[in-house]
Order: sequence, then C-alpha cells, then structure tokens
Amino acid sequence: MQRTAHACRAREILDRVGDKWSLLVVSLLGEQTMRFTELKREIDGISQRMLTVTLRGLERDGIVTRTVYPVMPPRVEYSLTPMGATLIAAASTLVAWAESHRNEIDAARAEYDARAEEMAAIQAK
Repeated sequence: MQRTAHACRAREILDRVGDKWSLLVVSLLGEQTMRFTELKREIDGISQRMLTVTLRGLERDGIVTRTVYPVMPPRVEYSLTPMGATLIAAASTLVAWAESHRNEIDAARAEYDARAEEMAAIQAK
C-alpha cells in the first residue's frame, strides 16, 4: 500500500511539472527572472488565465517564487526557487527536443491522420 501512495504522489507532482505550460515557464525562468507580461509574450498560445493558473501551481509546489515590489504601479516578478532550478536541465532538454523534432512530428501526425481518414472512409462503405 505504501508503494502505491508514493506512486500517486509522484504522479501528482509529474502532472504539475510535466504539463506543457509548466515546462515552458520553468525553461524561461531558468534563463532569467521575468514579469507576467514577459512570460505571456514569450509563451505562444497561452491565455492569461492559464498562465496565472500555471504560475500559482508552480508557486504552491515551491518551484517558482513570486516577488511583489511596493511601487506604483505594482511590479511582480517570477523566478525559480533553488528547488525549481534543479528542473532547468530536464525542462530545457524536453523543450529543445520538442522544438528540434517539430517538423518530424507534424509529418507523422499528417500521415497518421491521412491513414485514419482512409480507414474511416473504408468502414463507412
């Protein structure tokens, strides 16, 4: 029973750090401290709400720290905690892998979708 509990906890943590937005945030914050608008600008396709949810989750898990500066207008910056910094290598490697294989993955998806359409057409007859 104990092993199952550990596996569930590990899966929960992997769900957080392994999702597509968290990996990108960790990778970017591994390069420098950033403001919310900078992160939003750098992460293509992320909504404001999703970035907020992702940052809050990473902060809750102790991976990201949020610093609010008492100035007008308020300035908020995000950076990796020391524990979060240990994720940089893994996150950066996965992001680089995805970027370098993007064309191959697109081609594989197109081929798969064409086969699926072909099979659906055959089954519809």
